[in-house]
Amino acid sequence: MVLKNGERVRLLGINTPEIESRHRQGEAGGQLAKKWLQDKLQQGQVFLEYDQQQRDKYQRLLAHLFLPSGEHLNESIIRSGLATLTIVPPNLRYSDVLIKAEIDGQQHGRGIWSMTDYQPLSITMLSKEKRISGWQRFLATPTKIKYSRKYVRLILNDNVDIRIPKDNLDLFPELTEYLGQSLEIRGWASRTKSHFSILVRHPSAITFL
Repeated sequence: MVLKNGERVRLLGINTPEIESRHRQGEAGGQLAKKWLQDKLQQGQVFLEYDQQQRDKYQRLLAHLFLPSGEHLNESIIRSGLATLTIVPPNLRYSDVLIKAEIDGQQHGRGIWSMTDYQPLSITMLSKEKRISGWQRFLATPTKIKYSRKYVRLILNDNVDIRIPKDNLDLFPELTEYLGQSLEIRGWASRTKSHFSILVRHPSAITFL
């Protein structure tokens, strides 16, 4: 979103599918999310509420958006199923509200939750299918924990892990609770040679099945 003064705004706690541009391919649901937000902003006025960090590394404002009616747009777009929950510490304001909104959207099959592109994938697909990209839902069972200087890693198989920044560990339950459990992990898988890693900063990205 761009304000009249030219400032760009990134909505906190959410991720929407990419829309097509010269540099990237569009993702399912991207245009729907864009139109939804445009329709909501027809009133022309919006209130911004900041959290711990006011700007991201791209110098965009980070905010929760409210309409004059009091509607919380970050919550509403998640509840509509046109955005997914992406909580990035230390910006934790309204986390509980956003988590409940996503559960509601998913339970009712709204938006992306009924789209083929966003159905859960076995973690083994990462090794078999090189084209997997963007936000995904992965099914896996962690088998062990490994520690490095900056991260704690939940090992999913020989080629894939979940990496949790040590700075965020206090937000998580004991990591041993995840071992041997069937989980759904939501996020982006990055690749280094033949190894894949899913960065998880908040426990809302990991669901027990």
